Order: sequence, then structure tokens, then C-alpha cells
Amino acid sequence: MSGIAQKLAANQKQVAISEFFEKNKHFLGFDSLSRSLITAVKEAVDNALDACEEARILPTINVQVTKIDAKKDIIELTVEDNGPGIPQKSIEKVFGQLLFGSRFHAIRQSRGQQGIGITGVVMYSQLTTGKPTHVKSKIATEATAAVVDIGLDTRKNKATKSNSGREIWEEENGEIKKHGLEVTCRMKAKYQKGRQSVWQYLRMTSIVNPHAEITFTDPEGEIHFWPRVTERLPRKVESIKPHPHGILLGQLQRMLSESKDSRMSVFLRMNFSGVSGRAAKELCAAAEIEVNTKPKSMKPDQMRALLEAFQGEKMFNGKPVKLLNPPTNCLSPIEEMLIKKGLSKTIDSRYATTMTRVPNVSLGNPYQVEVGLIFGGNMAADKPVEVLRFANRVPLMYQQGGCLLTKAIESVDWRQYGLDQPGAKGVPKGPAAILVHLASTNVQFTSEAKEALAENGEVIEEVRKAMLEMGRGLRKHLEKKKKMAKTKEKFELINDILPAIAKKSAEILERPIPNLSGSITKIMSAVISESETAWNKATKMTDVSIKIYNYTARARAYTILATWPEKSGGIMKNNVFGGRKEATGVWAWKLETLQPGENLTITFSLDGLEKGDWTETDVFYRGSQEIIGALKMDEKYLDEIRNQEKIMQELEAKSESDYTESSPNEETTQNEEEAQPEPAVKPPTGQATLFGGEL
Repeated sequence: MSGIAQKLAANQKQVAISEFFEKNKHFLGFDSLSRSLITAVKEAVDNALDACEEARILPTINVQVTKIDAKKDIIELTVEDNGPGIPQKSIEKVFGQLLFGSRFHAIRQSRGQQGIGITGVVMYSQLTTGKPTHVKSKIATEATAAVVDIGLDTRKNKATKSNSGREIWEEENGEIKKHGLEVTCRMKAKYQKGRQSVWQYLRMTSIVNPHAEITFTDPEGEIHFWPRVTERLPRKVESIKPHPHGILLGQLQRMLSESKDSRMSVFLRMNFSGVSGRAAKELCAAAEIEVNTKPKSMKPDQMRALLEAFQGEKMFNGKPVKLLNPPTNCLSPIEEMLIKKGLSKTIDSRYATTMTRVPNVSLGNPYQVEVGLIFGGNMAADKPVEVLRFANRVPLMYQQGGCLLTKAIESVDWRQYGLDQPGAKGVPKGPAAILVHLASTNVQFTSEAKEALAENGEVIEEVRKAMLEMGRGLRKHLEKKKKMAKTKEKFELINDILPAIAKKSAEILERPIPNLSGSITKIMSAVISESETAWNKATKMTDVSIKIYNYTARARAYTILATWPEKSGGIMKNNVFGGRKEATGVWAWKLETLQPGENLTITFSLDGLEKGDWTETDVFYRGSQEIIGALKMDEKYLDEIRNQEKIMQELEAKSESDYTESSPNEETTQNEEEAQPEPAVKPPTGQATLFGGEL
């Protein structure tokens, strides 16, 4: 038996990570021919977008798919970008070494983190066709581009190079390309059309990356173009330190063993976000650890006690230690207006609303939920709504049913909001598309292929709240449109028939045609609002007009309120009626009296926007008589907006020094700890912002 044991032990050997994925390529999304092509496009395009954004370059991306051998399903994929390029000496590691990357240890929102993606494409191409991947890279400081064919030695997890050299890179217009990257690979794959296709992936990518220009040439030679609709790059994200609420025991052990800090109080403040001098002392006290203890000398029992203090299981003075929230400058949301522009450029509709929730925290990881709903237009009314799922600006195209984002949509009873949903279960039906985007420093996927989001009670509840708010907006929009249609029909009927009857009667009786304005007012007995939002080519501003008609028999008094894109940089001008700001993005005008038969028009312009940024203005009112065409202002909702303002002000008021302090000496640290009883800040409760459609 000992001989067998020795023989079995001798056969044991370590497997290289690249060799493992070579035999388990389905983990990376290469499990079918059609899906393999989409995965390859995804990895190349995601890298291009990340590189451009980090270099603060507006992305221009060209994707081309060519059928090389239709019978053997051999396809050539070329992806070119205008990013900063990759230095020649780094190409082989970026493309030929799995788990090589710059984002794995950085805690910030990012499309890719593990350093597997593009090397997986190189591996799959080599595995299915035996061909290396051709890379051409040009950086701004060099006159020529580096070219090289890259393969992968899966046993050593190391690149193999061939045909390396340099060449002049000319663009189609004959000019020398300043900087960029081109990747060309041949693989066994299938090109297909439909909802799970390269075209759909690029279409979805263009929606949540409105700053990117994407051109796709399909195997038939047809060119598909998605223009950029904004010149504004996404907000640059900053890396943050881990938060105690998201730390596991093994991670804490590693951090302590690698620490060079001289005392635990310094270690806690310098290595974690959200830990003030006060909190560091209280954590040590709760874990029964001296603040002067050296991190490297911590014993296993002390480590577990500290972790329990992190998690609130060990108390200080009978209460869990309160920690600051981690900073949210590690997130870069798309923002409401740009989501709306991205949706509108790809989907024809009559109504669109978007919403960005305030940042929140789950297990120490900052995250932010954004949603959008687009309704009407040419979308089918008898089919399920189109669900557009995204994580960190990356489309999720598979496993829709098993995704947290889909489950949040299905948890809402959409029947009460105007969409069909048999049994109040499943994805609703109707002429609509629902977008949901999760921005997070730590997106939890169900698999390595990053196709769906794993269960998280806090996140799903946050998405559900956003869906409910959007649903209420859709319902009010449909109710308003229905009332307006009936009123318009009645108004047109009265204005057509009564004057004709009056004219004919006057002719028969040989008497003057009577003034019918009073009679029409009595019959209509309504106050009507009509609003128009239009781009002014001459002034390069968006002009807004709100007209109020009093078709009742008595004078009326109202406060009229309207939304405007203040958060997105809109500047209100030419506001001759004055008024006052009620909350962020909400302006109010008080109308003292509007006599029977009178009408009044409120006008203003919005500067600082681009054409198409603002196409619909929501109008609200305060007053006893209903205004058809406007919505009665929900005062509780205004309070929520003001509460959100307060939360955001508190977040912004926390300077970067609260979280990233320079390493002090021992004496300074002790003095600061004694003088810094910083107040605790509870995690903010996300509130929906007022934007887009009706509320």
C-alpha cells in the first residue's frame, strides 16, 4: 500500500492557471461558437473603453467580423481603438499572461479586474485555429507602431512571440495614427443575428457609454454606426482602501502580517477607509487589544476578536463601533441625462424616464443603482419588455432569468403601472424597455463569465425601489396623456360644432353671430396646461414654454412647478416670471389670479446643454382645481429630494483627508487620536432623483 501511496503522490503536480482555463474555457464564456465570438468582442471592446477613459480620450472604436471559412466556422475579428496604446515591452504580458492586470488590487469601479479577458481570447484563438493573435500598438511618443504575433504557452502561463517589428500606421484618410491599438485574431466561432449577437452587444454598450463612437462592420459588409451623443467623459474614479465591513479573516491576517505600522491604532487608520482616530481606539477597546500592539505581533484570537469588532459582534460601551461610510469617488455612474440620451439614440419611443439613486454601501462595498424606462414608439405591445442589464457599464446578455437585476424587475406588480403581467409574475409585457445598471467596486457575478449578478438582499431592494418609482412615473404619464386626449377631443368638438351652429342660427334669424367664449368656458370647465420644450438653433439653448388656460367660470390661483436639469449642468436663463427654487432641479412660480377665459405663458431657457439633452419638461401644480396636463405636486416627494440634497451635501463635505491621510509619526498620531472625536455617519438611504418623465 505504501508503494501505491508513493506512486500517487509522485503523480501530483501543480496546474498552471492558463492550462486550467484551456481545459475549462467555458468558465470564461467560450462554451459555444456563437457565444465565443461575443465574448471575444466584449473583452476587446471593454479593454478599449477602459484604456480610453483612463487616458481621458473620447473613445472611437471600430469592430469588424469577417468570415474566413464558412464551412469550418473560422472567423477573423479585428478591434481597433484610439486609446493610448501599449508600450512594446508590455504587450506580451497584457496579451499573453493570465491574471496580469492593473485593476485586481484596486478598489474602484472598473469593467475588468482579474486580467483574464483578452488573454483568454488569445488562448481560445490559438486553441481552435492554431493561429496567434496579431497586435498593433502605437503610443503618442513614438513615430511608428509596434507589431507582434502573440501566442500563449499554457503550461508556463507565458506569451510566445513571433514576427515582431515596427511599422508606420496609416489611417484610411492617409494620416499617421497618433495612438491606438488594433487586435486581430482568428477563431472558431459563429456569427448570428438577434438579441444575443455582436450587434446587440455593441448596441447595448453604446447606450451606457454615450461618450463612445462605435462602428461595426458585419460579415456581409454592412456598416452599423452608433455615434457619441456627448463630449463629456465619465467621472474619473479614485481607488479607495478596504472598509472593515467587507473584510474577511484571511484578508485581515494577510494585511496584519504585511503591515509596517508600529501600532494597531495607526494600522487601522492608515489601511482602512471609514476608520477615524476615535473609531480606531474604540475598535481596539472592543476587541480588548492595546492600541500600542504591533500589527505583526497579533495572535489568532486577537485577529478574530478584531474581526468581530469590525462586524459589530463585539461592542464598545454596549454599542457597535460606528464607522464612516467609504468614500464614493470610487464610483462613476452614467447619470440620468446621459442614460436618457443613450436610450433615445437606439430606441424610438414617446416617453423616457431615468433615475440615479444616491450611493449606498453593502458589506463595506460602495454601489449605486441607475435605472431607465422607455415607452411607446415602435416597440411591440404584445411581447415581453426588453430588459437591458448592465454592471459597471458592461452589458449582461446571458442568464437573464437567474440575475438579481431581473428578479428585482419581476418583483414589481407592473399591472398597476400600465403594463401587462399575467399573475403579477415574470417580466412584464408591453411597448417598453427597462434598463438597470449597477455600478460597484465589487460586482458579485454568478460565474467567471460575468453573465448575471448573484443574490444580494440590499442591492435587490435598492433596485426594486427604483423600479417602483419609475412605475409610478409611467402610470402618471399614461393617466395624463389619457386625460389630455379626452380634453382635446372635447375641446375640438366644442370649437368645431358650437361656432358652426351659432353661425347657421344667426344666418337663419338674420342676427349677429354671438360671442361664445363664455359658453365654451362653462362647457369646458377645466384648467389646461400645455408645455413645449425645444432646441433653439440660433441661441444654442433649450427653450421651455408652459401655457395655462383657465376654461372655468371663476378666477384661479396656482403655484406652477417645473423640472429642469440643474444637476446635469443646465443653467436657467430668460426667466422673466422670476419665481424661486424649491429643490434641486425644481423651480416654482406663484400665479396670483387667472381670470375666466384668460391664459398665461411661462417661458425660460436652459443654457449649458447640448441639442437633445433636454426634450421634455415635467409640469406640476399646487392648488385646489385640477390642471389637466400637469400633475399635482407630491410634497412628500419634494421632501425626499431635499433629503437627498442633504445626504449628498454631507458626502461632499467629507474631504478626502477624512479617508486618505498621510502616514504620521507616532507622536503626531497620538495627539491626533486624542483630539479627533469625529462624528459617526450612518450609511445614506438611497432616494430617487427627480428627472425625465412624470413622477
